[in-house]
Amino acid sequence: MSNASYAAAGVDTAAGDLAVSLMKAAVSKTHGPEVLGGFGGFAGLYDVSFLTSYRRPLLATSTDGVGTKVAIAQAIDKHDTIGQDLVGMVVDDIVVVGARPLFMTDYIACGKVVPERIADIVGGIARACADTGTALVGGETAEHPGLLGVDDYDVAGAATGVVEADQVLGAENVRHGDVVVAMASSGLHSNGYSLVRHILAQRGIGYTDTSAELGGVVGEVLLEPTRLYTGPLLSVLADPELAGVVHSLSHVTGGGIAANLARVLPLGAWVEVDRSTWSPSPVFRVLSDMAGASLESSEGTWNLGVGMFAVVSADAASSVIARLAADGIAAWVAGRVSTAPHDLAGFEQGVKGVNGGAVRLVGGYAN
Repeated sequence: MSNASYAAAGVDTAAGDLAVSLMKAAVSKTHGPEVLGGFGGFAGLYDVSFLTSYRRPLLATSTDGVGTKVAIAQAIDKHDTIGQDLVGMVVDDIVVVGARPLFMTDYIACGKVVPERIADIVGGIARACADTGTALVGGETAEHPGLLGVDDYDVAGAATGVVEADQVLGAENVRHGDVVVAMASSGLHSNGYSLVRHILAQRGIGYTDTSAELGGVVGEVLLEPTRLYTGPLLSVLADPELAGVVHSLSHVTGGGIAANLARVLPLGAWVEVDRSTWSPSPVFRVLSDMAGASLESSEGTWNLGVGMFAVVSADAASSVIARLAADGIAAWVAGRVSTAPHDLAGFEQGVKGVNGGAVRLVGGYAN
């Protein structure tokens, strides 16, 4: 098939080439000496000869997208932050097992390649990769005319990291008396946007409308980028004075607070997360009020102000919190692990196929 007939079918290869040209500088900034072969190859090459210094290196991998948050970016034609959401959803899953991310690839499917739009998306991915020490070694932009509208797109990505086998974090390390440290989110992150969009549609509120309650243009407020935890957490894990004090981490994404924390607790352990230890940010309160619902009713959908948990040794909790604060992450003690016999009625457990611990939220949120 000739290029001319391909263009007639709705695929513009020249636009794709221009998009690649526009993103090249941003992507190249994520490349260190480990990245070989330059830009634009069929596959990215990453030199892992440094792994010979590991006793037993384990590779960690994760893949994800950002869900229907992209619909809001498309609605207000703002695409420079959605890439950070993608990196947060993918790379912050890598650090949960204690791994350092090495490299990432991305995939963008769109109805029509608009070079500047694609460059904005990838630019956001590249900036977040640089912030987390991750090389963006490859990607793909695919034009799907007839399947997606001309302004529609979706993004996905995958990353690989490495961790020493005897330093893997997980439920098996958690002990009775450990403290649960909560880390503040930047807002909705990238979960629960189908509910957000439903609430706004029910109220007849558009993404370009200005809302005094939300504090600005609705779409811009809702596009607040996902906070990145990888850098600060790697600093904690690398600190010799904090060696071994972090036992498990939980990334609060789909499924909400209790379900994700339960995944990184051992069978027989339980935690009551104290709501009074934090105040959900205004975006959660406003959306709940618009829906005529309580904050508690959305705990299985939104993060409600907690983006990550760390289960740590009780005597080290204050040091971990101070270290995170120094890197700009507000953190606090939200609960304590117990393995004592307890009635687990009302607890969340056995989620996402993990036969782990049990979690429930108690008390009322701080004002």
